[in-house]
Amino acid sequence: MTTSKREATRRNIIAGAGVAAAGIVTGATTAQAQTTGKTFVLVHGAWHGGWCWRRVADLLEKKGHKVYAPTLTGLCDRSHLLDSKTNLSTHITDVANLIAWEGLKDVVLVGHSYGGFVISGVAEKAQPAISSIVYLDAFLPDNGEALIDVVRGSKLYDVIQGTIQKGDLTMAAPKAALFQVNEKDRAWVDEKCTPQPTATLSEKVALTGARDRIAKRAYVRAKGYASPGFDRAQAKAQAASGFRVYEMPCGHDAMVDMPDRLTDILLEVA
Repeated sequence: MTTSKREATRRNIIAGAGVAAAGIVTGATTAQAQTTGKTFVLVHGAWHGGWCWRRVADLLEKKGHKVYAPTLTGLCDRSHLLDSKTNLSTHITDVANLIAWEGLKDVVLVGHSYGGFVISGVAEKAQPAISSIVYLDAFLPDNGEALIDVVRGSKLYDVIQGTIQKGDLTMAAPKAALFQVNEKDRAWVDEKCTPQPTATLSEKVALTGARDRIAKRAYVRAKGYASPGFDRAQAKAQAASGFRVYEMPCGHDAMVDMPDRLTDILLEVA
């Protein structure tokens, strides 16, 4: 082989190695981009626990996302921690501490039903760590409101008021049928629900507008469950700037009834 041919061959080998190396780097970058996921913190409503999110959590995790679905103090698997001091502030701290101690960033924070009060309070403590906030058939409270305030005039108000007047530590869970949970899952939901700490329903939330400073906000209404309170919350979200509003044709426990559709919505607003 002549010197010129050897030099040409050497240049081709080097060039080929460079292309191969570039291909490896590009491939690694692409793979890394494909596995980059979101972080979801899913907050349950009254009487429920982290168990109610299992179907949605499984779907999100299969897509490569990180999911936390804590059970709030005094309920379900944490019912042994119930005492007279368990209130709304306790539950707000439960979630805010999870975010702080796990060092979570760019969180998609989701609250169902009563969980709307909780995530509103969490936003006050952890707003810089939250990139999206989602109210799932949830209360959208104003500063100084308690859950009992936003259900005034309803049967639920009368039950809560009676529970408070009797001095009961907890309020028994309604049947799943009341919330229009699909018939197949009603027995399972009834079995898993536990009494709600009464003080969580009467403590007023302190808000300064932190949730309104979160870049992405959404409200999801489960239209299969008739509720003037959640209709008002939906209308409030629609009237506010920056909220995306969705409707789902299912009962109140949307994460149980339609986990696939709910997962799609959460990914869309993440």
